Amino acid sequence: MSDPEQEQHRAWEEGGPERLYVITSGRQAPERNSSLDMVTLIVSRNEPGPGMQPELAAIVRMCDYPLSVAELSAYLRLPVSVITVLLTDLLASGHVEARASALTQSLPDVELLEAVMHGLQNL
Repeated sequence: MSDPEQEQHRAWEEGGPERLYVITSGRQAPERNSSLDMVTLIVSRNEPGPGMQPELAAIVRMCDYPLSVAELSAYLRLPVSVITVLLTDLLASGHVEARASALTQSLPDVELLEAVMHGLQNL
């Protein structure tokens, strides 16, 4: 390969804008209203299907145990916005399930904390 071809190939492999456009089919955000954030845990429910896009299949295979959206982004070297688009597709097809992180589930009620804080201030 000549230098321009090598540069183009390297840009594709490193997540250039063309590759990201192809991976998401041109979508910049999920089509559905998504409640995914960076700490949402993703778990596989099915095996990757035949002919599945490589990035989608990789997510399904990786999520045998819960992984956060941020972890998937780091492992696949893709922006969180791209991972969110892909996860929305996988959620719709039933290949994965999203779970609130343990941290999010264990946060105390804000109103309770405010009531305790006001009670302590009034002592």
